[in-house]
Amino acid sequence: MAKLLSAERLTAGYGDSIVLEDVSFEVDAGGSLALLGRNGVGKTTLLLTLMGLTRLKSGNLSWEGADIVRLPTFRRAQAGLGWVPQERFMFPSLTVEEHLSVVARPGPWSIARVYQYFPKLEERKQNLGNQLSGGEQQMLAIARALMTNPKLLLLDEPMEGLAPIIVQELLKVIGELVRAGEFAVIVVEQHARLALTLTREAIVLDRGQVVHRSASEELLKHPETLDRLVAVA
Repeated sequence: MAKLLSAERLTAGYGDSIVLEDVSFEVDAGGSLALLGRNGVGKTTLLLTLMGLTRLKSGNLSWEGADIVRLPTFRRAQAGLGWVPQERFMFPSLTVEEHLSVVARPGPWSIARVYQYFPKLEERKQNLGNQLSGGEQQMLAIARALMTNPKLLLLDEPMEGLAPIIVQELLKVIGELVRAGEFAVIVVEQHARLALTLTREAIVLDRGQVVHRSASEELLKHPETLDRLVAVA
């Protein structure tokens, strides 16, 4: 498979503070990666670094073989990096359908196709962003990223704070998207086993460094290793 994203020895953080140190990994076109670790180890910071929203101290970041270290965030989005932030960032003055149409870019993902995956959003298409439940907001955040027709979708804690029935709905949709292989996916998820069931590869961060990398299936087969790497001490 062709390399889509390649990160080499990334050291990054905020201001003078270093959060990530010497982080390297790759994502193939159509690939899937679980990004795991305890709270505060740098998972979200890594996604923000990919989007150009941290201070990169050193390292290389290439996208489809081209250096994107100096590329601004909006250019990275235009190039195909789709981001679903933990905060969701709903616009209270926009309807569901306006959230989708305002970011639409040419490609296979349309509003009609998004509604096939998220029929609840079609039912709520005239509702404003702040009139949605937490689960509906998360569905909309993912749907909005799909409307940019990404080559890589970054999902930051997509299951956080949601009711179990909504978690199951999202798991089904995300699983279908990953298996389809139309674009690559990186999933940050506190529920490590959920993320591993969705992805092919996995890396684990600790104190801003990669301490483990393997196939997701292999890590699932060794629960004692998984617990040691991600369980809260």
